[in-house]
Amino acid sequence: MNLRHFLFSLLAGVLLVPAAPLSLRAEGTFDIPAGAHFNPEKLAKVGDFLRNEVATGKIPGAALLIQQHGKPVFHEFIGVQDVVSKQPMTDRTIFRLFSMTKALTSVVAVMLLDEGKFRLDDPVSKYIPSFANVKVGWEKTGADGSKTLDLVPPNRPPTVLDLMRHTSGITYGFYGDSLVRKAYAASNLYGGDFDLAEFAERIAKLPLHDQPGTLWQYGHSTDVLARVMEIVSGKSLIEIEREKLLGPLGMKDTGFFVTDPESKSRLAQPMPNDSDFRVGRVNDPTVVKKWQSASGGMVSTMADFSRFTQMLLNGGTFEGKTYLNPKAFQLMTTDQVGPGAGVGRDFFYFPGDGFGFGLGLAIRTNAGNANPPPPGSLGELKWDGASGCYFVVDRKQDLFFVLLEQTPSERQRIQRTVKQLIYEALEN
Repeated sequence: MNLRHFLFSLLAGVLLVPAAPLSLRAEGTFDIPAGAHFNPEKLAKVGDFLRNEVATGKIPGAALLIQQHGKPVFHEFIGVQDVVSKQPMTDRTIFRLFSMTKALTSVVAVMLLDEGKFRLDDPVSKYIPSFANVKVGWEKTGADGSKTLDLVPPNRPPTVLDLMRHTSGITYGFYGDSLVRKAYAASNLYGGDFDLAEFAERIAKLPLHDQPGTLWQYGHSTDVLARVMEIVSGKSLIEIEREKLLGPLGMKDTGFFVTDPESKSRLAQPMPNDSDFRVGRVNDPTVVKKWQSASGGMVSTMADFSRFTQMLLNGGTFEGKTYLNPKAFQLMTTDQVGPGAGVGRDFFYFPGDGFGFGLGLAIRTNAGNANPPPPGSLGELKWDGASGCYFVVDRKQDLFFVLLEQTPSERQRIQRTVKQLIYEALEN
């Protein structure tokens, strides 16, 4: 199960050219870089759609970058970062990423895996002993229809692989109505000022939602993974991420907290009536806490995150430096929950129809059941977050796009529409 047991070969792609706003060629059209395959009139509809979202008060603003063959095809900042301050969006506007944090954490975890710091088949209890005592919550329905929760031993211990592909049985307490999720919600999981070490201990005391390895189950697996990363490295999560990824990539505004006045002035905010992110505890990035939430606590900017996304598009390299070697990148972007994996999917399978899941990223494996199928290429990589931030990497088309916004209630509709319009403008 060590990375070096996997034999693959990939070639690295193109480098990122710093993005700059596109110039208007005529009203509603753009100067498309040479080699890009977009219809400028159709591409203009993407901006029109987002401007209408702002004009109708759905969102304060949004930043969108579409990049193909290493050059920006569409790069616009629409609306404002905050309806109170009315500051305009820029490449350096800071957004809360929420679950897109998982993608950053997972890349660093794969880097540590490649270094032999841990193995995929290592039991979590090898690093966090309290996980040797975890139990699985088993719902029983009585004759009167009432449900009770029995605690049964796991069929096997949860492993590092389970943490990375969300099959550990660890869940969240803010969605669904199962008894295990209700136990999470009632546990005061986020009480007080705690670090990742304490948080992992709290998780270990709660029942697993399912037997390890049997169901893709979204939850705090990435936070427990981050604690394993701290243990094997002897460093805090942010120290590891700065050393391995953020520093070398030049992601200077990406982290867990926004503390200095100048940075705070660049923090995007949702509409005042659309600020409930409905994800349990929401960290205020302007208040420093011990917990560095590896599953949802990071902030970033378009200037930063586009470098990360281009690195993924390149197959793990950026500006001459390798972050994920070909074997590591192939492993991370190979479906780990598909046919033969023994992993089930239920209503809460968030990668969506037509997508598998690798080590931290959704991967398109087929067209899905919709007719017509949603746009995109086989092998597409993606993830998003509760704030509306969203990224797609399409290596077949040599393009990525990053959408940054702060809107918990409008995000899914906007994400779907933006992707549809982008691919309608794409000319093969």
